[in-house]
Amino acid sequence: MIDGNTEIIAHIGYPTHTFKSPMIYNPYFGESGINAVVVPMGCKPAHFAAFLKAVFTLENIRGALITMPHKVRVVDLLDEVTSTVRVAGACNAVRRLSDGRLSGDMFDGAGFVRGLRRKGFVLKGSRVLVVGTGGVGCAIAASLAGEGIACISLYDVHAASCEALAQRLRENHPHIIVRTGSNDPADHDLVVNATPMGMNETDPLPMDVSRIAPGTLVGEVVMRRETTAFVAAARARGCPVQVGSDMLFEQIPAYLEFFGLPGTTAEVLRKVAQRHE
Repeated sequence: MIDGNTEIIAHIGYPTHTFKSPMIYNPYFGESGINAVVVPMGCKPAHFAAFLKAVFTLENIRGALITMPHKVRVVDLLDEVTSTVRVAGACNAVRRLSDGRLSGDMFDGAGFVRGLRRKGFVLKGSRVLVVGTGGVGCAIAASLAGEGIACISLYDVHAASCEALAQRLRENHPHIIVRTGSNDPADHDLVVNATPMGMNETDPLPMDVSRIAPGTLVGEVVMRRETTAFVAAARARGCPVQVGSDMLFEQIPAYLEFFGLPGTTAEVLRKVAQRHE
């Protein structure tokens, strides 16, 4: 029930038809008696800077979830960011501090890592490939680097963004071998699709799946569908997988804490979501 005391969490991105968060947060808020609501807000890049400033003039704004294509752009619009944001070069959560300044953090990578741990994957000393170095790819790479991996390979069709992330990783994690320029998944323990490829039926695969060794853990970030063509192909190769929604459910408890709301677990959130499907 929305009333005069309801607090708003703006979910800002474009397009909005792929958004999953409102279908998870809002049923959870309703069942838990939390008077808040997540509202999808479609904003094109040309208007984002002005809109972000405007939305935080609302007195009942609790915070904002930032998604594609704004995760990188938002960093320069904030007054304060965490070290994770600085390494990732991207941000997906914003709140207003008591003095009116805007503070940002990044939880995509944390959610992704929590999902891997739950599956029993050992990150320390592992060899990782991340294809896609936009906001989510940078966040995942930053969090993986903090877990003691041995080597990370980065690939993006936009070479400049890939090289920029590689440089930040080398500066902050000099013990990790960082490679760029190839999306060949051979000889990796974990391969991650951090691109939007898979949101549409006609999208090409992000890498040559025939080069993935059976048993390699395969991670997906696309949430529009649970089983993308990439996930299906990886399973056919005999690979364990982490689907896009795993990352989402695992990071929501961290978001709630960031926004100063009561916490929960990924298991509880999944059960709530299933009851409201």
